[in-house]
Amino acid sequence: MSELEKQLKKGVISIIVLTLIKQNDLYGYDVLKQMEIESDGYFKLKEGTVYPVLYRLEDDGYIESYWQKPETDRGVPRKYYRITDSGKRALKSYQDEWRAFIGATKKILG
Repeated sequence: MSELEKQLKKGVISIIVLTLIKQNDLYGYDVLKQMEIESDGYFKLKEGTVYPVLYRLEDDGYIESYWQKPETDRGVPRKYYRITDSGKRALKSYQDEWRAFIGATKKILG
């Protein structure tokens, strides 16, 4: 992976994570799998990449976490994340910035 590709991915992970969590409450591993599935494998990331993003988004008040035990008695509780109202506003702002960035980039690159 090129340095440019790394930086581009790094720049959009927060937007993607917020978008996925807005669609459904997810736990960390689910976020990774959804990113991979919905991007047709382009965003195949390691846990060490996405968990710091989740923690930062939670610290910023954009998502909140809660524990839920699976329906089976043997299951281990999982930490789920849901988007907050502040997170929805931030996501809208991020999406607007992203669209402006893409539009300007397309004008230059053709």
